[in-house]
Amino acid sequence: MAIVNKSQPHKRKRHSLGSMIWLPVHWVAGILDVPLTFVQRLIGFKRMGYFFVLPNLLIFGIFILFPMLLNFYYAFTSGQSILPENRTWVGAVNLEQLLTCETYGNIQTCQEDLFWRAAANTATFVGGQVVLMVVMALLTALALNRKIKGRALFRSVFFYPVLLSPVVVALIWKWILQHQFGLLNAILVGIGLEKIPFLLQADWARFWVIIVSVWAQMGFYTLILLAGLQSIPYSLYEASSIDGANTLQSFFKITLPLLMPTMVVVLVLALIRAVQVFDQVFVLTNGGPGTATLYIVQYIYRTGFDQQRYGLASAASLVLAVILMALTFGQLRLGRNSEVA
Repeated sequence: MAIVNKSQPHKRKRHSLGSMIWLPVHWVAGILDVPLTFVQRLIGFKRMGYFFVLPNLLIFGIFILFPMLLNFYYAFTSGQSILPENRTWVGAVNLEQLLTCETYGNIQTCQEDLFWRAAANTATFVGGQVVLMVVMALLTALALNRKIKGRALFRSVFFYPVLLSPVVVALIWKWILQHQFGLLNAILVGIGLEKIPFLLQADWARFWVIIVSVWAQMGFYTLILLAGLQSIPYSLYEASSIDGANTLQSFFKITLPLLMPTMVVVLVLALIRAVQVFDQVFVLTNGGPGTATLYIVQYIYRTGFDQQRYGLASAASLVLAVILMALTFGQLRLGRNSEVA
């Protein structure tokens, strides 16, 4: 009696289904093979890499490199027109206007006092936000690195705000902090307290801008620190416990020194991002009340698009670029020192 293999038809079905899925891919590859073969014969095999990189280079040149060069030209010209040919070359006048002060300790004596006020606000924001960000991210990473129930869920919860648009985050928190109908003030009234104008008083506005920024970005830095913690060999902690070290001693003698290169990366990335803060603050407070939360990028935006002083705005962006370059070089220097250590 012949034995019938009943699984054979199913194999043929799976094979035919796979062929149907990959058939369009083979068609597309066959169509693209003709022009690519012609280009390879035309320019040679070794130059094909440049051909594949060319679309990305074009996008980079049109949307990044060209605007950068145009911004550099605007910084040394003057005029209301946005067209380069209608602008007058004035040299370093715009930079002088930004940086000239009778007394640098008094912002009101500066020729462009609003720029210096924005710079001072940015320095205050960076100092508060970066310190709080790094501390909270480190504590969260240490907690999530422990063996707890639902650890994967908690990691997702802390990282979720990073996936949200900064504008969405700002709108959510603006609704929470609203004076008349905000959720937080409704809770305060419900427990018998008075409403607080969170976004209408300077000190409260500065405080909540930092809190919202930390809430929205902390998950990203927590993930980096968590990866650094998981790269530390567990055998070191076992050896330290055998020697009688407690949890605090293990943290300062093992965890913190070995995590320092990762901490440097997190610190500098947080610094660079904090200096460029704009979108969340623009939606949340629009620089107010008054100029309490006006930062450098928003000053550039106001000067360029609201006041149409393109030269002055471009000069301010050059100053910001110098600051960012200094922070980047500082990251490289600290990174090399931490690797050597």
